[in-house]
Amino acid sequence: MTTATKASAYKPERSVTARVPKVLLHEHLDGGLRPRTVLELARACGYEGLPHRDERSLADWFHAGAARGSLPLYLEGFTHTIAVMQSADALERIAYEYCEDMAADNVVYSEVRFAPHFHTSGGLGLDGVMRAVLRGLERGQRDFQVGVGLIVCAMRNQSPELSFKLAELAVGFRDQGCVGFDLAGEEAGHPAKEHLRAFEHVKRANFSITIHAGESFGPESIWQALQYCGAHRIGHGTRLIEDIVIYQGKVIKVGALAQYVLDHRIPIEVCLSSNVHTGATPSMAEHPFRFYMDRGFRVTLNTDNRLMSRTTMTDEYQLAVDQFGCTLAHLEKITINGMKSAFAHYDERVKVIFERIKPGYAALRKELGLAL
Repeated sequence: MTTATKASAYKPERSVTARVPKVLLHEHLDGGLRPRTVLELARACGYEGLPHRDERSLADWFHAGAARGSLPLYLEGFTHTIAVMQSADALERIAYEYCEDMAADNVVYSEVRFAPHFHTSGGLGLDGVMRAVLRGLERGQRDFQVGVGLIVCAMRNQSPELSFKLAELAVGFRDQGCVGFDLAGEEAGHPAKEHLRAFEHVKRANFSITIHAGESFGPESIWQALQYCGAHRIGHGTRLIEDIVIYQGKVIKVGALAQYVLDHRIPIEVCLSSNVHTGATPSMAEHPFRFYMDRGFRVTLNTDNRLMSRTTMTDEYQLAVDQFGCTLAHLEKITINGMKSAFAHYDERVKVIFERIKPGYAALRKELGLAL
């Protein structure tokens, strides 16, 4: 490597990608358990529904079941992870291990989301569920020196009354580590605007909103998330590309929605592996990630569900390098995009960018002999 080589031309190998600072904004707590933890918790609580009893076979089963090109099929595996997440001890352990996993992957800041009402069948109330997860995250942040924010998810296919209750819950825990509110689940047949009361409550409280949209439904879903519900970020956003006319590699027209997302710097929470597994894009080669990046959209990279998609942030960053030609400079831009788009307070975002992200990439450039 010579000093003449620039970071904008250097495509890192995995050993380098593993060491770059990373930011993760879209990961589900119940989709990122360690297979060993699933097995141990199942034994502890007497859950007998797991399809396999050894770690490798169980991991293979989760991944094979998720990679079927359908969001409803992708979600089937959550029956098992949620089943072992019904006690305070289990929730605290999983949240703590999440932080440890983030540190091992060199993630300097992350936001993890979950639906608290899925974890009350063992006798915990919603407040008890939140407190258990936040205890685990607090211990993990302290022990592993990572920043983590918690996002509460409501579900599209459930009642607006429940969504409102969860919105109140999220806002109520804002001073204990909850940073935002989300709407997840199957988009088709379950429009976001049915949950307006919840979003109005969150907006009136000056709180942050991200919404799954443009994953299993087209631009109309993204439009509703933004213009009805007031989303500050879009989860996935893969099918925003349908609002852009491209012919023979040339952009013929950018629709009003795509232009709005671009102009207003609406962050897009891209999840490459998951988007192929759920059928949000037909193949990795057809994913619009590189198009979004080249056109200046504020793209971020994320894992979505590390267990189901058998991925890590290093894997997702390396996919960007290997499949879309991203360089070290691109990865730094994507990481900074993520931190700028985080729901952490402004002073924390600035601190992470200038004390961890920029110095981390600068140290790697120096070590590799790269010029800016």
